[in-house]
This record gives sequence, structure tokens and C-alpha cells, in this order.
Amino acid sequence: MEIVIETERLMLRKFTLDDAAFMLEMLNTPTWLRFIGDRNVRTLEEAEQYLLNGNIRSYQEYGFGFYVVVIKESQECIGICGMVNREGLDDIDIGFAYFQQFMGKGYGYEAASATLNYAFNDLKIKRIVAIVDPENEVSIALIKKIGLQFEKIVSLSPQAKELLLFGI
Repeated sequence: MEIVIETERLMLRKFTLDDAAFMLEMLNTPTWLRFIGDRNVRTLEEAEQYLLNGNIRSYQEYGFGFYVVVIKESQECIGICGMVNREGLDDIDIGFAYFQQFMGKGYGYEAASATLNYAFNDLKIKRIVAIVDPENEVSIALIKKIGLQFEKIVSLSPQAKELLLFGI
């Protein structure tokens, strides 16, 4: 288990293939499906491929990616937070997703703030953006709380829906 970021209550660690069941559950939560989109991952094998082609590849290619957010005390995996070099964006994108029962407890802010700090101070990334569905009020509030400001409306591809882009 490779811990990348540590806060008072949380650890953010790299994904491994052992996290396939967790990722399968996360990808199919109602909020993920509504605001992020259906990735058509329905089996453990598909979740393993999703991890190999996504987060695990990102660590190898860019030195960062999304991380599993774990509560130190209970060792519960409660969500994901991290950064991605997303096609269609000029800058590195911070993102996060949490299981519903862990929202509203400050974990999202704690993890996202620590991730921003890691990006700027350790990885020396100059600029971070966040893209979000205009209807995702909870994520918009967190993006603003960590200091990003609305800049413009973007689409990652001609057929994709419009998203709000925030930057810092």
C-alpha cells in the first residue's frame, strides 16, 4: 500500500488491482452515474481493466492520478480524490467522489485541500482546474471552498455536455 498524502484523519493511497470491488461500487453509485457518467463497468474484471487503463497507467505516465481516500482510524475506503491529465483540458484536473454516507463530514475538504497542497508544493504543478456538472451543487461548493474560481463553460468533446470549469 503506497500512501501518497496523509492528513489528520485520512490517508490517500494509490489504487491497486485489489481495489477493483471498491472501484466497481464507486463507479455505480447514483451520484457518479448522474454527475460523472456511466463508465459501463459492471464486473470485477471490468473494474480491474478500468483501474489498469486509468489510475494505474496515470501513475506510471504522469506520476499522479486519483487516490483511494481511507479513514485512518477505521481503515474504511470512503471515496477517491486526486488529479488527472484529462484529454480536452490544458491543465491538470482535480477531482473527487465519495460514498453518500461519508459526505458532509469534512472529509472531502480535507482530502481536496491536501491534494492541492501536494500538487503545488510536491509536484510543482503551476495551475489546477476542476470541471463539474452545473447541477452538482455539492461538488461546486467544495471546489469553491478549496479556492478555485469559476472561469468558463467547457465541453470536452463536441457531443459532450457542457461543464463548468474552475481554476486556481
